[in-house]
Amino acid sequence: MILDLHEIIEMPGKSVPFQCELDEERLAFPQLEAFEGPVTARGRVRNEAGVLHLEADVTADMLVRCDRCGKPLRRKLTPRYTAVLQADAEDADSENVFPLIGDGADVSDVAETLLILDMDGKFLCRPDCKGLCPTCGKDLNDGPCDCKKEIDPRMAALGQLLDDIQEV
Repeated sequence: MILDLHEIIEMPGKSVPFQCELDEERLAFPQLEAFEGPVTARGRVRNEAGVLHLEADVTADMLVRCDRCGKPLRRKLTPRYTAVLQADAEDADSENVFPLIGDGADVSDVAETLLILDMDGKFLCRPDCKGLCPTCGKDLNDGPCDCKKEIDPRMAALGQLLDDIQEV
């Protein structure tokens, strides 16, 4: 959504509110099962002493999968983001500086980018999730599986010696 800012560019102290839905396809990632409702951004762009500041509150209700055990999880994200909008954003060193498009700004693109950069890299059902057994696939959070521990082939000869000693 391109927000027209021509009214506030030369008017310090003025602001323009906005509200928009974000592109769910752009926000998709492997663990995401679905968004449970629209992903929205609401906020305003303020001119503070000639610098345009964007403030956005993003709301996203998601159904994701645990990275270790695959259980479905509900996550509600409600982050608040701030960014600076300027004409020469390509020259800026900060990741929170975004370009103006003429006398406007693509506020949905800014909010989507900030949400993507802030997204968790890993989703866990709980901090101590044990995941799945790599052999049988049992959820190890429910208890140990019945799989025999595989013997390292380099140690097989030692295991054979121990078996021979126990037979004597």
